[in-house]
Amino acid sequence: MNYHAVWSIYRFEMARAFRTVMQSIISPVISTSLYFVVFGAAIGTRIESVEGVSYGSFIVPGLIMLSLLTQSIANASIGIYFPKFVGTIYELLSAPVSYLEIVISYVGAAATKSILLGLLILLTASFFVSLRIEHPFWMLLFLVLTALTFSLFGFIIGIWADGFEKLQIVPLLIITPLTFLGGSFYSIKMLPPFWQTVALFNPVVYLISGFRWSFYGISDVHVGVSVGMTFVFLAICLAVVAWIFKTGYKLKN
Repeated sequence: MNYHAVWSIYRFEMARAFRTVMQSIISPVISTSLYFVVFGAAIGTRIESVEGVSYGSFIVPGLIMLSLLTQSIANASIGIYFPKFVGTIYELLSAPVSYLEIVISYVGAAATKSILLGLLILLTASFFVSLRIEHPFWMLLFLVLTALTFSLFGFIIGIWADGFEKLQIVPLLIITPLTFLGGSFYSIKMLPPFWQTVALFNPVVYLISGFRWSFYGISDVHVGVSVGMTFVFLAICLAVVAWIFKTGYKLKN
């Protein structure tokens, strides 16, 4: 393992985030805070509680997960796409750095930024609503696993994309809608039986449900299923990344 190379790439990606602190950190925190204010004030007055939890507190895990998913994808996709765009990716591929070290560097940096952002949003939320974390270990586990998984997914998108427009297609048209429909602002138990069944085909439901369980001990699906689905998606992303580097897809041609 070339630790010097891994640390150099990781440090460069982290420095890039702090050079754009307004876009990378402050903007997502402000946007999420607006969700707390708008949804907490507008809907919270009509829905006092969900399964014994005040509505303002209930939506916190979903909002953190929304930011975590979108920022993990954005950080990782831009991180690997920009070297492709300017051509420095070929210098990296010809350097004495293995594919594994490249993935660890870029994905690790993207996941770190997303985890820090998630914790910062959690801290911000504590000023708006009353929070409790019944299972802190599981909360951190879901936070880390989700950040790693979707950073890998963003890494795949960054390699696949051949234009800045494509970087936005999957997050805007797929991930964000799935997150909004995945129980961020409501429990799927509140839906009619048919739509409850449909919602179970949304993979984001399992992420939000497990993450919310770590806070309040309530969930739409069993926490074991949530963990299992997270590992399945992680394994799929790892397999796709391995295939990309084995075949040189969008890298060598």
